[in-house]
Amino acid sequence: MSAFRTLDDADVAGKRVLVRVDLNVPMEDGQVSDTTRIDRVLPTIREIADKGGKVILLAHFGRPKGRDDKNSLKQVVPALAHALGRPVTFVEDCIGDDVAKAVTAAKNGDVLLLENTRFHAGDEKNDPDFVRAIAANGDLYVNDAFSAAHRAHASTEGLAHVLPAYAGRTMQAELEALSAGLDNPARPVMAIVGGAKVSTKLDLLGNLVKKVDILVIGGGMANTFLAARGVNVGKSLCEHDLAGTAREIEEKAKAAGCEILLPVDALVAREFKAHPGYRVVPVDGVEADEMILDAGPLSIAEVVLRLGKVKTLVWNGPFGAFELPPFDTATVAVAKAVAKRVAAGELVAVAGGGDTVSAMNHAGVADELTYVSTAGGAFLEWMEGKPLPGVEALRKA
Repeated sequence: MSAFRTLDDADVAGKRVLVRVDLNVPMEDGQVSDTTRIDRVLPTIREIADKGGKVILLAHFGRPKGRDDKNSLKQVVPALAHALGRPVTFVEDCIGDDVAKAVTAAKNGDVLLLENTRFHAGDEKNDPDFVRAIAANGDLYVNDAFSAAHRAHASTEGLAHVLPAYAGRTMQAELEALSAGLDNPARPVMAIVGGAKVSTKLDLLGNLVKKVDILVIGGGMANTFLAARGVNVGKSLCEHDLAGTAREIEEKAKAAGCEILLPVDALVAREFKAHPGYRVVPVDGVEADEMILDAGPLSIAEVVLRLGKVKTLVWNGPFGAFELPPFDTATVAVAKAVAKRVAAGELVAVAGGGDTVSAMNHAGVADELTYVSTAGGAFLEWMEGKPLPGVEALRKA
């Protein structure tokens, strides 16, 4: 982690520490329904508080158009305080006199949560005046919100230019994992990319073929590549208008020495529902009224075989419609094979993106991979090879 400033480089004792976290958590009936993002930031909060710093949390919630109770962070306080095991003082704004008074009144080691930064338009605009208004209540800035690091907002990037700035422990872990995944990986490297559409992952595929040795394509995306090879995919999800693009990606992969692996067989059905009548067929055996909903056993066996020969894996997107059994078969089987190799110390496996996290949880291996990123857009942009403003601002000079 020599490239970035971390908490190892910071003296937080007696300091006002502005900590950007991701508390944009799902809510049901006024309660936090998934505490994953809260749990991820606990180590940073505890470390700063235990070292005698005043922890002043900054976060956004939802997409408010100005101030509204529905998007207030006040509703997150009970879950945060419970997970933290210590009181959390809520402040009704993130700038101004009320914040200054609350910070002054706080003791070293106290934890404060400021109101939604996006209640002010200046956050997303990265307005210099808004940056200075937030910075007025801090001595140091710690960014522990990798999931928001692809946005150059005041609270995610602007503050790093006006206060001494450091990566929090979750940000640090994410950057170390991502570096091991693509920036400086042990080779050979495999990438698994699934999901519905090629059109949403063109930049991703274009970057990966230059960086990995084997690119496994699954999900609806695979259907577009199969169709581009002249395979009849029936009524499967398929972007036929991108056949030319798929062929271009295959040509770029060939030129870069990257092998593209597509399904050779599939689970097909006439209806998209759980436990329908389905059959396993070679990919060129799909009937006109059938749709491909998962990779088949031969495809799974081939991916698992290749996994045994690689040292690094990056994974984004499931193989099939994993929410509906039996179309979770390929995703679960490959995930378990990955976890087994990680446990044996034979593989570094980094996975991320919304559906991917759900798929790893579904397979029961989310805690068994090297790292599972809860970031969506930021993880994808990193895989696409794009610089992330909130990360770049933490680099050592």
